[in-house]
Amino acid sequence: MPHADQEAQDKASHTKPVQRNSIFNRAMRLRSRGKARDASEGNAGHPADPLENENSVNEPLTLNLPQSRKHLWRIPTQTDPGAKRTSESSSTPGNGATPEEFPALADSPTTLTEALQMIHPIPADSWRNLIEQIGLLYQEYRDKSTLQEIETRRQQDAEIQGGADGCPSSEEAPEEDEGEEEEEPASPPERKALPHICLLSNPHSRFNLWQDLPEIQSSGVLDILQPEEIRLQEAMFELITSEASYYKSLNLLVSHFMENERLKKILHPSEAHILFSNVLDVMAVSERFLLELERRMEENIVISDVCDIVYRYAADHFSVYITYVSNQTYQERTYKQLLQEKAAFRELIAQLELDPKCRGLPLSSFLILPFQRITRLKLLVQNILKRVEERSEREGTALDAHKELELVVKACNEGVRKMSRTEQMISIQKKMEFKIKSVPIISHSRWLLKQGELQQMSGPKTSRTLRTKKLFREIYLFLFNDLLVICRQIPGDKYQVFDSAPRGLLRAEELEDQGQTLANVFILRLLENSDDREATYMLKASSQSEMKRWMTSLAPNRRTKFVSFTSRLLDCPQVQCVHPYVAQQPDELTLELADILNILDKTEDGWIFGERLHDQERGWFPSNMTEEILNPKIRSQNLKECFRVHKMDDPQRSQNKDRRKLGSRNRQ
Repeated sequence: MPHADQEAQDKASHTKPVQRNSIFNRAMRLRSRGKARDASEGNAGHPADPLENENSVNEPLTLNLPQSRKHLWRIPTQTDPGAKRTSESSSTPGNGATPEEFPALADSPTTLTEALQMIHPIPADSWRNLIEQIGLLYQEYRDKSTLQEIETRRQQDAEIQGGADGCPSSEEAPEEDEGEEEEEPASPPERKALPHICLLSNPHSRFNLWQDLPEIQSSGVLDILQPEEIRLQEAMFELITSEASYYKSLNLLVSHFMENERLKKILHPSEAHILFSNVLDVMAVSERFLLELERRMEENIVISDVCDIVYRYAADHFSVYITYVSNQTYQERTYKQLLQEKAAFRELIAQLELDPKCRGLPLSSFLILPFQRITRLKLLVQNILKRVEERSEREGTALDAHKELELVVKACNEGVRKMSRTEQMISIQKKMEFKIKSVPIISHSRWLLKQGELQQMSGPKTSRTLRTKKLFREIYLFLFNDLLVICRQIPGDKYQVFDSAPRGLLRAEELEDQGQTLANVFILRLLENSDDREATYMLKASSQSEMKRWMTSLAPNRRTKFVSFTSRLLDCPQVQCVHPYVAQQPDELTLELADILNILDKTEDGWIFGERLHDQERGWFPSNMTEEILNPKIRSQNLKECFRVHKMDDPQRSQNKDRRKLGSRNRQ
């Protein structure tokens, strides 16, 4: 038919040959030459499904795909909004036009994303249906996602620990061990296919992963993309779907709680403002952010990138999160007071929480959503950054987005701390009575690091024969970020200050030979106290962990048992959080599920001093909240990924390194 021939020629003119040495071709998983040759001989006259290898390296590679898939994988030379789409090409038989031949390039600059450009858009209606069918609230999604991360690491750790010496590395284990795992009934094979992915396990939606989308299944893209690119697609897809789940929860907070007419009558406008803050602004930003992510998803079934959108919103719009999170201290206090003092408020909230829409979740879990989301978003970008190709444009975009999100998260944390610290300092100042020269406690740059009671040894070190009650007397320490205040507790919940010293002039030493009486005793030296003299105190803690915690806080630069993240070593004892933990003291670290931490020190009575990898925050936490990662390959992989994420965030380190190099040359 002339019309069909002309249309085939027109479509062929828009195609571009795929070179054997191009990145696009290297990204394809080619089957063996024997299978391809047998398939081509046995199906003469029909297009072969697998890609066939050519004899000459310089010849262009022609993709011979089934008629139902061929229209999805034409690579246009230019973007043409008016070009005929899949409905036209699929209805026209004989679309097997040979692409024009171009000279092969050994080092093609074409990236995988560019090569797959304009493959096939997802219809807007299909994408909206996907968003609507996400039945999980964000709290449920977040819990399921983090639990999946924990299980993934457990499986990886168990696999390689229990495997033979010839077991593949941790990076290759998921793909190569897939067939072996299918024989084990305890581990479902479908969860072993892509163990790095945080699954959106949702009983109310038929979509769990990007690769489960009908458009993905029918397109044949899974037969072409490499496993690492599929994992990258899943990571970007998770960011999009989690934002949809988050917006769903925010919308429920506003429509079900904030805009409830009975609640409006119960709350004073000032109380409502403190309780809900600027949540409407946060939801408006989330809606616009989600719409842009949706448009990117609608452009192509293979997502080009999402970090450019994240970067733009983090830089220009996410300041609304800082405003909301900074109000958290007053929000929590107001919520508790309302529950205690207003019976009508308490009864109505309990009634609203019983609604099936809330899935049994309390109002407090909805109020904390923005802070949880902004921290989780940074981790999702980290997950993408670990999977993009190094030194690529997408890596640069992901690094920029991560850096902007870190600034937002840091500002949020500072906002919360500033509110609580100011009130805490005022309260401490009121309780102090100075026996020495008064020291101003309240300062915008000062905050409390640790406080507590210790026992001071009275008498020489050799007085070990004295009874314990005469050997020690109680003192109370307030340790700030720049100052130590030593007091004695007096009646009326007051503290009498008898000594102080700048924190930078403190030294803490552990006694080497400790008997039963001097167990958990350490020496604290004040190089210059309030009287401008050196002073020494022998202090006894209630336990080994308490002694080490005080020594770590008093002298933060003292050497720990294990090295820190900044040492750049490729192995260090690590744990992952399996139970969330809320810090009870200023020197403790709040843990979220699936957090990975380097162990810096630990005690025999069950406490660990650790450094979280994703933000380098340090603190103490109970060891039973975590599980140790035993596989050194997994530990090394975690550190390498962390170094990559933070490689652009430490310019001072690079400057110091250059100075050291220059100094070594001068000495030579």
